Amino acid sequence: MRSPELMSRTDSGLLVIDVQTKLMDKMADRTRVVANIARLVEGATILGIFVQATEQYPKGIGPTVPELIGRLPVRPEKLTFSCCGLPEVAEQFQSRGISKILLAGIETHVCVQQTALDLLAQGFRVYVAADAVASRRDLDRDLGLRRMERTGAVLTTTEAALFEWTERAGTPEFKQISKLVTSDDARILA
Repeated sequence: MRSPELMSRTDSGLLVIDVQTKLMDKMADRTRVVANIARLVEGATILGIFVQATEQYPKGIGPTVPELIGRLPVRPEKLTFSCCGLPEVAEQFQSRGISKILLAGIETHVCVQQTALDLLAQGFRVYVAADAVASRRDLDRDLGLRRMERTGAVLTTTEAALFEWTERAGTPEFKQISKLVTSDDARILA
């Protein structure tokens, strides 16, 4: 029996938050974060894990970055910082029996953090891929991660999440996931 702390492909979903051009271009670790988000989306697709994504006021912040736009599902627009300002986000996870949500995106201390806190308040188990979130300033990112962790979110990494979802070696999915985590960023984004 697996620990209830572990994510699985049957109880988990992925939420990609506001990875948009005007803000993402201001992130110092832009390439790494976008590549890790691409890894998560591709891994979720391989494993049949439900993925949602959002855009924060695209008229002002621009569209989703080109490297991800074709990989992500329809991205509803929001004006609230929390994705829970769009009731359909939580409803779509709930209607699929998803109780654990992995978050990725920007900015860590604003939209990601507020979404995490709201999802926790709604009874979801929240995980944050620490290497797939970013803020313009390191202090904001670090404090956002610390606050989310102190309030009950679980910090993880892209690779840890992908292998947690995969659960075992020796399967066709394992080979695909292994290739994702060992590929360099440029190859993932090509």
